[in-house]
Amino acid sequence: MIIITVLMLSIALPSTTTNIIIHRQQQEALAIQGDTRPPTTTNAACGQVIEGHVELNSDLNCSGDGLIVGADGTTIRLNGHTIRGIGTDSSKVGISVVNKDGVRIEGKGTIERFQAGILLSGAEGTSIKQMMLRANQIGVFSIGTGGLQAMQNIITKNNIGFTSQSSNALELTQNLITANQLVGITLNTTDNSLISKNDIRESHNGIFVDPESNGNRIESNDLFENRVDLNNANGLAINVNSNSFSANNCETSNPSGLCIVGTK
Repeated sequence: MIIITVLMLSIALPSTTTNIIIHRQQQEALAIQGDTRPPTTTNAACGQVIEGHVELNSDLNCSGDGLIVGADGTTIRLNGHTIRGIGTDSSKVGISVVNKDGVRIEGKGTIERFQAGILLSGAEGTSIKQMMLRANQIGVFSIGTGGLQAMQNIITKNNIGFTSQSSNALELTQNLITANQLVGITLNTTDNSLISKNDIRESHNGIFVDPESNGNRIESNDLFENRVDLNNANGLAINVNSNSFSANNCETSNPSGLCIVGTK
């Protein structure tokens, strides 16, 4: 049984002086005025509310939260840098996206040592691409979101790699998810999502789907060296919650028969 104990994550505003470059989204306004100059820049620190186009120019070493998204359409590029917290017991978040839509989080870059590397709550259409989420309590935590796309990320050595709750229409594709202690991917009350072409290894459960998650497609994943590679609600027949499992290259499933046994 997978028990998610971390449901409330606080957002603090510490004073850290590490700088990033923020490109304000002024292109439209400038174009209307006939001004083609590039957008202005400013500086921000750990815990600051950000918006527009954000590019890291150095690592962020945060005693509290990392970056807090404050507007729809914000883009964050890590440019090879790291956002680092003080530990998984700190109740802090690397990047927080709460009730903001169309946010893009792009690597390459690393988020590590937070309670949640990326927290999404009430967000629509978030994109997470080419990130490393490492050594957090939860790599990515999705609550009440829709249309999340996470692809080509490395999610490793967290307690839980990716977890969703009360979410819909997620797409998790082409991610490497390894050595997460409890579970690589877990879906809780999450519907109509696609989990495809991921490489998931070395967890207690590779993919866990709870009894209240319906209509999810789990297909063409490689799952090996997990205690249980595929787990549909601890053995619930898949026709009960209408999830489909197809072409998954793995060895163990609950209920049995969900794997196509292949090579590691």
